[in-house]
Amino acid sequence: MTTGEGSVRQRHPVPVALWVAAVVGTVHGAWSLYWAFGGRALLDTVGQWAVQAVDDEPALAFAVLLGVGILKLLAAWIPLLSERGHLPGRPLWRLVAWVGGPALVLYGLLNAAVAGAVLLGWTGTPADDRPGLIGHALIWDPMFAVWGAALTLGLVATRNRRGRDPAGRSL
Repeated sequence: MTTGEGSVRQRHPVPVALWVAAVVGTVHGAWSLYWAFGGRALLDTVGQWAVQAVDDEPALAFAVLLGVGILKLLAAWIPLLSERGHLPGRPLWRLVAWVGGPALVLYGLLNAAVAGAVLLGWTGTPADDRPGLIGHALIWDPMFAVWGAALTLGLVATRNRRGRDPAGRSL
């Protein structure tokens, strides 16, 4: 792409890992939006508390699920859009993503492990919400971990390369 000053600005390809993070985060967010707008499939895999909240307080559940879904979509796409140069403030978004990526990995792995331990009877805690525990052990929390790992890998792959040409000169 040519700028008005006659120089050529190179666009670096975004690593597949950032695309994977955006897609996984979008899937996560899409489920929240689906439940916000009345969908019930797999809602019990979030936990019985979620089913009860939707049944007992539908307006509040709508607002919370809508907000969560929108936040997940923003968290999924801002790192990718920022890296592609479509959003200002790349250093700030990278900092946020550097905190968020590892946090998603830790959150996802820890919660999946705890849910799995309860399901396997390793904790002595009764598994009274089996669908919720299965959902956290096998779907939602592993998805958080994959999302965070892909985001973190994408950040590693793109550090120190934007704004420089192949010889390391500022563009």
